[in-house]
Amino acid sequence: MNLLGLSGSPSRNAASRTLSAVKQAVEYAHAQDSVINSETINVRDLEIELCDGRDPALYEGDTKTLIDKILAADALILGTPVYRGSYTGILKNVFDVIPNDALVGKPVGIVVTGSTQHHYLVIEHEIKPLLGFFHAHSLPGGVYLTPEHYNDSVLVDEGALERLQQLATAIVQFAKHVPNDRNLLAGASGPEIPWESRLKGANKL
Repeated sequence: MNLLGLSGSPSRNAASRTLSAVKQAVEYAHAQDSVINSETINVRDLEIELCDGRDPALYEGDTKTLIDKILAADALILGTPVYRGSYTGILKNVFDVIPNDALVGKPVGIVVTGSTQHHYLVIEHEIKPLLGFFHAHSLPGGVYLTPEHYNDSVLVDEGALERLQQLATAIVQFAKHVPNDRNLLAGASGPEIPWESRLKGANKL
């Protein structure tokens, strides 16, 4: 099982609260089964090209590396801060450059950090619909964290740590029961849109 943690925080601060929480969740998951191949990526550290409508297979460098890692993952733990009531721009760009089938049938756990409790429903109204477009399985019950859960940038709140543990347990158990053919659990497929048609549309934007 390949588990990928992905932090979409644009913070230049090495002590990112979002990155810290994603790493903790991935560590909890790995502790349950030593054969899990796990990695956490901070998107901010990579040189990801801005989406320009090209076929995802044509990207190079860090963009191609990240796309390949997402394709190879069996499950993901996704983290983002809340800005303007939504996920971050650099995370949106990741979803813009990956292939439409990159997450089909894969379980995804959600971790969100915010300055107050007011944006808790960003998990339900922003992130889960996005994952639904990709035919991924958003685990029920994302983890929402605020500065009160941290001491400096270290997550210390016992309740928050317990929720991350629950998320990690769920992601591991779900991934273990997904069939080899993930399309079996992906639901109805969307319409086929040839890349030539997509590029013509993109060039008019």
